[in-house]
Amino acid sequence: MKFTVEKGERFVVIEPHATCLNGEVAGKLKGEFMLRNTGGQRNIILDLNRVESVDEDGIRVGLLARRLCKSMGGLFILVNVHDNVLSFMKTIGLESYFKAAKDVERAKDMIFGNEIRLDLRGDQ
Repeated sequence: MKFTVEKGERFVVIEPHATCLNGEVAGKLKGEFMLRNTGGQRNIILDLNRVESVDEDGIRVGLLARRLCKSMGGLFILVNVHDNVLSFMKTIGLESYFKAAKDVERAKDMIFGNEIRLDLRGDQ
């Protein structure tokens, strides 16, 4: 499974090249999330543009990424969420647990707003 990584100054955008976010894909994404987190990246945007379905393993890796980002004061944001994925998240009661944006640009705006807030508070 391949994925695209776009690095910004204060964020990274990861786009899996898969139609299903299942155990195999989730395992590779977990490694990427851990690598980014240990490298000091606290803001991750997961672009689900190609993803049409997700299973429990996909949700678990999302929960891990959210926890990693949150522990550093950052954000984990889902973008381009397919209706099937949103429906699955609603079924298990997690639709409001994840931050979501319509597209990558809106997610970047959310991140920069959070970064400004952290800078004003003096958090690094």
